[in-house]
Amino acid sequence: MLPYINIREQHLELAILVLSSLLQAFEYGADATGTSIDELKLISSFLLSYPLAGVLKRIPDSKPYQKNLFIIAVSLFYLVGLFDLWTGIRTLFISSVGAYIIAAYIESPFMPWVGFVFLMGHMSVSHVYRQFAASPEKVDITGAQMVLVMKLTAFCWNVQDGRLPDQDLADIQRERAIRQLPALLDYTGYVLFFPALFAGPAFDYVDYRSWIETSMFTIPPGTDPSKAPQTRKKRKIPRSGTPAAMKAIAGLAWIFLFLKFSAWYNIDLVLGNQYMQYSFLRRVWILEMLGFSTRLKYYGVWSLTEGACILSGLGYKGIDPKTGRVLWNRLQNVNPWGIESAQNSRAYLENWNMNTNVWLRNYMYLRVTPKGKKPGFRASLATFVTSALWHGFYPGYYLSFVLAAFVQTTAKNARRYIRPFFLTADGQRSMPAKRYYDLATYFATQSVFCFTTAPFVLLTFSGSLLVWTRVYFYAVVMIAASMAFFASPAKDWLVRELDKRNRPTLAKRRSEEMLGSPLLGLPNDLGRDVDEAVREVREEVEVRRQRGGSVIMPKGEELKERVEARLGREL
Repeated sequence: MLPYINIREQHLELAILVLSSLLQAFEYGADATGTSIDELKLISSFLLSYPLAGVLKRIPDSKPYQKNLFIIAVSLFYLVGLFDLWTGIRTLFISSVGAYIIAAYIESPFMPWVGFVFLMGHMSVSHVYRQFAASPEKVDITGAQMVLVMKLTAFCWNVQDGRLPDQDLADIQRERAIRQLPALLDYTGYVLFFPALFAGPAFDYVDYRSWIETSMFTIPPGTDPSKAPQTRKKRKIPRSGTPAAMKAIAGLAWIFLFLKFSAWYNIDLVLGNQYMQYSFLRRVWILEMLGFSTRLKYYGVWSLTEGACILSGLGYKGIDPKTGRVLWNRLQNVNPWGIESAQNSRAYLENWNMNTNVWLRNYMYLRVTPKGKKPGFRASLATFVTSALWHGFYPGYYLSFVLAAFVQTTAKNARRYIRPFFLTADGQRSMPAKRYYDLATYFATQSVFCFTTAPFVLLTFSGSLLVWTRVYFYAVVMIAASMAFFASPAKDWLVRELDKRNRPTLAKRRSEEMLGSPLLGLPNDLGRDVDEAVREVREEVEVRRQRGGSVIMPKGEELKERVEARLGREL
């Protein structure tokens, strides 16, 4: 027995020595880079996911259970070995087991909503705890739980779709439907997929199942064999080292730029007295660079996690039929160039947190809309509230969301009533002056969004108002002036001129604009939502009249109160 005890003691001492050395390395790295130890650990986990994803891909395709076990083991190491998140394991366990039980045992059309309320409510507890802890530099389970909420609410809807006949489902619902509950091991692997554990990207269970069964990589019939993606040995997963490496290099470059820029442009600068020593334009520039430096962090994190997913094979999206190139953008979450070059709010938002946009559209916006009807203000409001609550309860989030809703409306008006004057009558080609319109809208979009998103960085109500005051609420003034302009007779004049000039194509373009779903939950057209709320109140009154009730159409303040109740916010 004694030699056995000595060997165990030696192993324990070695483990303690290794952990102590790792901790010292993280402390040294944190001091050198100016980040917290937890933030450095998080980046390290993203980088460690690359070789581990390489190992995962090399586990035989015929043994998916081994892949699941490997995924679970790595995620447990991240949660406990790196971050000591024992309570985090409990949190993920409660959410995942609760969602599975709800999906398995509640056979009702309301099952997905029960799952949604349970998951959002549980996540809200974590948000409140993190907000009161007031330690943003410390990694807790909230980020992983936010990703998990997207995955599991989608899971509940997919299970419900699997219980319905195909003719009752839209195309995307049929593709995503889960006809049979997954085995617990497969489900746990989906929940704890380590390359996307802490920061996403989120994805549906059918993607995970087709990946682990390798059906994702089946070449469509009729594909030119010369265009088939290259594989190694007997693996079906195509070679993905090069695209994954490109994402890793880009991610590290973004992180490096973030460390540099955040040292120059940070919260302390805009809240400090020195900020007011600069001219107004310089203060606006600093605010723009504060937003840019913050975005750099997300560019880096999302690029790194996407690259690890690509290396595992889950980022595979088939073959481009035009070029014959293999596509690896299934889980793309951000398009930095699309954001930094955006000339309107829609282009800005649709390139940011792209998987969250997909989740909000597929599992909220379209789900609250009755079958056979177009989404209206109820869908927009539900999506807006969901997006806001999903992010958390910091006051800065809500300041940004509310102002961004008005930004969307202003941008929509400019695109609908001004942009056509810079296009040919058929709307297909740009006129020479279009370059000046593009330049003006680029600077307007970037300057307004740096103001609008500042509270998202500052988080607090007092800090957000202080910074807005220091730049004289310039974006609010611009938005108010624009809305006043489009509420004046000038809008009618623009409409008449456009009808004369672009009559054949104008109606089509307007109808196309109406079809877009909200981005990050923000309503596309706040004015249209208000108009629709008024129309629904009128229709409800008319229905009650026809039933013989004594109902009077509300007017003035009473009508305003009814509309505000429908919208869930003041006008």
